[in-house]
Amino acid sequence: MKNTWVPLIFLFLFASRVSAQAIQEQELEGISYRPRIINTTDLGADPDDKQSMVRQLVSASEFDIEGLIVATGCWRKTQSNTKMLDTILDAYAAAYPNLKVHADGYPTPEYLRSLSVMGQTGYGMDDVGSGKDSPGSELIIASADGDDPRPLWVMGWGGMNTIAQALWKVRDTRSDEGLKKFLSKLRLFDVLGQDDAGAWIAKNFPDVFYIRATGVYGWQPPKNGDYQRNAIQNHGPLGAVYPDTQWATEGDSPAFMHVYPNGLNDPGQIDQGSWGGRFDPTRKAGIRSMSEVAKIENDAETQYDPYYMYGNTEEGADAIKRWSKGYNNDFAARMDWSIISNYKDANHHPVAVLNGDRTRRVMYMTASAGNNIVLSAEGSTDPDGNSISYEWSFYDEPSSYEGSVSIMNDKSMKASIEIPENSKGRNIHVILEVYDNGSPNLYAYRRMIINVNP
Repeated sequence: MKNTWVPLIFLFLFASRVSAQAIQEQELEGISYRPRIINTTDLGADPDDKQSMVRQLVSASEFDIEGLIVATGCWRKTQSNTKMLDTILDAYAAAYPNLKVHADGYPTPEYLRSLSVMGQTGYGMDDVGSGKDSPGSELIIASADGDDPRPLWVMGWGGMNTIAQALWKVRDTRSDEGLKKFLSKLRLFDVLGQDDAGAWIAKNFPDVFYIRATGVYGWQPPKNGDYQRNAIQNHGPLGAVYPDTQWATEGDSPAFMHVYPNGLNDPGQIDQGSWGGRFDPTRKAGIRSMSEVAKIENDAETQYDPYYMYGNTEEGADAIKRWSKGYNNDFAARMDWSIISNYKDANHHPVAVLNGDRTRRVMYMTASAGNNIVLSAEGSTDPDGNSISYEWSFYDEPSSYEGSVSIMNDKSMKASIEIPENSKGRNIHVILEVYDNGSPNLYAYRRMIINVNP
């Protein structure tokens, strides 16, 4: 590892910072902001991390990626280098000239290589403490300290000990106020729990925003089926580094799919539901890691009881699977982009407009029980000139109103919603899906939350 990594990371991170004023000004212009994310991955433990990395990279135009960190977990307890990640980034570099034709915002390969670093090289809390800082833990600190008002989502595709090391150092070197400020910037998303560090974090930093997703199986296309073979793996350099599934396909993808800025949800409102699932807004005690963690050390997590995290709602992976056509076609189209150099030869996402609003933000309105309200998708467009269709639906699971809701003209540009008489004081979530007739056909979403007057 070159010892120049720290200044290079600072250079790239701070060069890409967006000021609060710029965000406010551009929001008025209808520009939607990409979420800031850092991915930590136990590459090599299972082929699914490589699979998720390919999906992440072809989707990179939608995110501000601020770190790609090779780390450990219960299925890969040691790491020594970034070679597997480097190979995938080489494939991205080969596809990059085509990808940037189809969407603005794809990071350069040089940028991604500059923030691809090693995290903790040992397993769990045994590799956290004094003198155990890593390039990955330092990168997390530098990114969270940056002058950017957006939250920083740090994703654990394997263990959480690189994040734990960052938190350990900040707590050890800063005042209580400094620690509080640091924690306020973080949003942690832990896939399945793959070491004891997650429980340590939740116990020692009870105010930190912490999701542990366990409903990450069952949303995927058939294992090693036609979709995987024909829509992904046979598509150029990135398809070539997308391996066959051994256990489960892309178990880690829900982490960044939760924050995917497609208009479906506000990631901070975790009960809304997204491509990454739906989560209970009440923290739960004792959401355990994968069983392998307790096999490594019997009291690995019970020693930290009680600790509290956000977990999946009872729908589990079904909360992801309901959007399957949208996310499957999105991935397939982006893999097309990776091998097609002419914009006109590929399909691109429509733009969904809700009541005149062209952003992707979740919208709110108030209404009175018994009234009919009209929602409009007028102004929605398709960049390829394809015809577009509309579908309005009541999303009952996140709605506090528990009855049925009648939507008239639910496949038209304008829909009429009948607000039930018994919905006073409740809210109703209505989803607009706009999709084109291209190949594969692509989706855009908007959500209106109707707060019914008491």
